[in-house]
Amino acid sequence: MNLAKFTLYYVIYTLILAGIAYALPFLFPHVTLLVNKFWLVFGFLGGLTYIAYLTAFFGIKIDPQAGVMAIMGSIVLKMIFSLAFVLIYSLNSTEKGIVFALNFFSLYLLFSFFEIYSLLCNLRHQNK
Repeated sequence: MNLAKFTLYYVIYTLILAGIAYALPFLFPHVTLLVNKFWLVFGFLGGLTYIAYLTAFFGIKIDPQAGVMAIMGSIVLKMIFSLAFVLIYSLNSTEKGIVFALNFFSLYLLFSFFEIYSLLCNLRHQNK
């Protein structure tokens, strides 16, 4: 999968996730499902995932033999920046921690799933 194709699929995937997140408060009006700064968390994880993909993608292109190491390195960097974000957000927020944790880690897992699937598609095409 080339970079332009990934970017197109990623934008579509992100818009679908954003549409679902936008609809949730209307579908469940009496339940607090999203934190107040949900879109900050969404944008941070969306941007971070794209940067992590670019890092792994170019790492695979530079040295295909070290492709798995490039993928693992981008995932570790993404995790470190995500944990730093959680720490900073938690120190500056007075909201319920469980709602933030569910929002953050569900988005983290959804974005990571798409990133890893796309990177594994790149590795699969190299092995053929």
